[in-house]
Amino acid sequence: MNSPKNPEIILKKGVNPILIEEELRSSFLDYAMSVVVSRAIPDVRDGLKPVHRRILYTMHTLGFIHSKPYHKSVRVVGEVLGKFHPHGDQAVYGTMVGLVQEFAKRYPLLDGQGNWGSVDGDNAAAMRYTEVRMQKITQEMLADLGKETVDFVPTFDESNVEPTLLPARFPQLLINGTSGIAVGMATSIPPHNLTEVVQGCLSLLANPNLPDRELFDIILAPDFPTGGIICGRAGIIRAYETGRGNLILRAVVAEEETKKGTSLVITELPYQVNKSELIIKIADLVKNKMIEGISNIRDESDKRGMRLVIELKRGEIPSVTLNQLYKYTQLQTSVSFLMLALLDNKPIVFTLKRQLQEFLTHRRQVIYKRTEYDLKKALAREHILAGIIIALDNIDEVIAIIKSSPSAQVAMDALNTKFLLSAEQSKAILEMRLQRLTGLEQDRIREDIKELKNAIAALQLILHDPLVLDKEIKRELEEIKESYGDARRTRIEGPIDALSDLDLIPEEDIVVTLTKKGYIKRVLLHTYELQHRGGKGKMGMASLGDSDDIVQDIFVTTTHGDLLFFTNFGRVYCMKAYEIPEGSRIAKGRAIVNLLPLIEGEFVVKLLNSFDLHDKFIVMLTRNGVIKRTKGASFVKIRCTGIRATALREGDELVFCSISTGQDTIVIATKSGQGIRFKEEEVRCMGRQAAGVRGIRLKEADEVVGMEVVAEDQDLLFATSRGFGKRTRVQDFRIAHRGGVGVRTIPTGKRNGDVVGIVRVNEETQILLIDKDGKIIRISPTEVRTMGRQAQGVRLIRLDEKQELSSIVAFQDFDTEEELLAKLALAKEQQAATIAMMAKTCPVTDNDDEDSDVDMDEIQDETELDNLVGDFDDEQEDTEE
Repeated sequence: MNSPKNPEIILKKGVNPILIEEELRSSFLDYAMSVVVSRAIPDVRDGLKPVHRRILYTMHTLGFIHSKPYHKSVRVVGEVLGKFHPHGDQAVYGTMVGLVQEFAKRYPLLDGQGNWGSVDGDNAAAMRYTEVRMQKITQEMLADLGKETVDFVPTFDESNVEPTLLPARFPQLLINGTSGIAVGMATSIPPHNLTEVVQGCLSLLANPNLPDRELFDIILAPDFPTGGIICGRAGIIRAYETGRGNLILRAVVAEEETKKGTSLVITELPYQVNKSELIIKIADLVKNKMIEGISNIRDESDKRGMRLVIELKRGEIPSVTLNQLYKYTQLQTSVSFLMLALLDNKPIVFTLKRQLQEFLTHRRQVIYKRTEYDLKKALAREHILAGIIIALDNIDEVIAIIKSSPSAQVAMDALNTKFLLSAEQSKAILEMRLQRLTGLEQDRIREDIKELKNAIAALQLILHDPLVLDKEIKRELEEIKESYGDARRTRIEGPIDALSDLDLIPEEDIVVTLTKKGYIKRVLLHTYELQHRGGKGKMGMASLGDSDDIVQDIFVTTTHGDLLFFTNFGRVYCMKAYEIPEGSRIAKGRAIVNLLPLIEGEFVVKLLNSFDLHDKFIVMLTRNGVIKRTKGASFVKIRCTGIRATALREGDELVFCSISTGQDTIVIATKSGQGIRFKEEEVRCMGRQAAGVRGIRLKEADEVVGMEVVAEDQDLLFATSRGFGKRTRVQDFRIAHRGGVGVRTIPTGKRNGDVVGIVRVNEETQILLIDKDGKIIRISPTEVRTMGRQAQGVRLIRLDEKQELSSIVAFQDFDTEEELLAKLALAKEQQAATIAMMAKTCPVTDNDDEDSDVDMDEIQDETELDNLVGDFDDEQEDTEE
């Protein structure tokens, strides 16, 4: 704001120009500090906010103690508003409600009669209906208040005074906790167990340099009035050390078996969780089918305690449903620590140790001031009794002086002069009753003087010896622990991992299929068990002849299994099996591009089950004949966004991927009719970053069209673009060394055309021939006789002049449903055995830090060096890709 053009005129009118920025800054800071100091933040010493302190002080002055009858709440609210707290009556009454509720305070400070609300979120009745008085423990907060132990200040209208603190014999801030939001700051301190906190204070008294860890072994964790289970202490320790942290709190849930099935019974809820809202939330989740395993919810809570029964559907896994409840409802909550409090009107974030130290400092000050007060009273009393003893020893003269004096003042002056008494002693003598002249009374007075001298000596010792003062604090704390201490309500258990989607999915056996055109689905295994019971006929594959797509990969796994997708760009992606969309037996499935972050031109060449990789190898082959063998364990735990499976040379792509046992042989076929067979040991095991080595030497314009990992007793079937092919024994191909040009597999030329693929076959295998228009022809390999390597082959399918085959696929066929189910059951057993083996010896590999690996020791000549695919750079390049 600019200064006025004529400030002199304004000044003459009695108005001073002030920049609006400065006024706003000043006014806002005043308001903020008022909220911090006078409303939202408690004092670290007595643990009370001003409104709490005023309520307790008002009830103390009214005499509404625990041993007296209840009184109407409106009486207390009216006194607080009229004398100390000029704010809304609902604010005061709301605070009183919080001090009464046993589920809100670990140790309630007020004792209420009537409807004070419930854990279901019911509001308390109006203040004119409820009655209240102080709890017994509250007297410990107000003890010694009248002994000048704390400072008093004028009230808002200066018609009365109020204490700035309460003497507080126990650390109320930690025991009952607090929460509050001020301007620019907030506080959140959970409640704790009185026994543990007081024991922590006693330990600090005995050893002021007590290590934090030893203190944390005494005060283990918060203790909530509603119980529950604390999961782990890492966040709690951090909060105790720094003042900031959090903890995970769960409900207490038990499983019960009934005639209707399994039920989850909730007996304790996390702190400040509304039971009615929780029930509504669970019902909404069931209605929206986010949780499908619940059949009914019943609230059986009564005066004996809480009991919330959640009935499960038959066959549901209780742990899965419970994990879903933990994730989506307040059966699991996070409780935050921000241990902010005031000390001399300054907001400070306290550690646990400092909170206790400030409380002990407060108690030392209170006891010191109380001792001074008691000493002053004791000395005054001793002084009076000493004067009375003098009067008793000279009783005849005292009586004579009193009888001869015309007035009390003259008598006092005469006594002062005669016996050297003070005005207080003379006045006490004049006010002394005649019964004290008896011998018994005189003996009692002398005994009182003796006791007073001992008490004075003890009080003086407290004032002059800090160790004695600490013993007094210790005595009081032990009395508090003995009178009000109790056992923990909240249990402490081990830490838990963050709930993942896997924890919410029941583990079921499924069949996963991926088609050539990139459509994927999962089907429950029992679906096959329910279809066409006892019938015969083809299962699933029978309809492929009427479709323009074929199944590329199929296997049995579980919903918790990991799937690996190897793409033509040399990358591998990971996905949980339950993330695959579920479909029916005859459904087409979901396009894989909608599930994986594939880039343009990238497609899946092989789908593998990670459970199948234990103690096995993955063999990868590129179109240009570069082969690589990597341990399956290198792909057990990978990023879902994909990592590099193999490095590729420019212009090359991954075309084949298969699993080997380490003792197999590998057959590679090319488009021009060449093929090579070699032992897989010739391809040494490499890391993920390696580019691989030459598998077969290709002639110009030639490329790889097939690879099979085979055993000795298997047959191979070759197919050409003109519809010809032949079946050849594996042993007809002699074992050579990798990197060679190979031998003839099937002649190519005008009659046969180029080789389009190679597959392993046996008596149960079925063959699918796919032409370039997407049409599918199905044949049996038994119709193709076995021939030698030099044979021209036979016609597999008659094609028109413009028709050409594009690929060949083999799959296992079953004549009956029973055969298919037997195969799936066998796969399931093998799957379980593999999982059990992995549980015993599962290798842990660092998949992101493998060194590059190139087969330099097996490069045979300069030509091979030129054709070898070089290794890529480090993982940074992989990330950029």
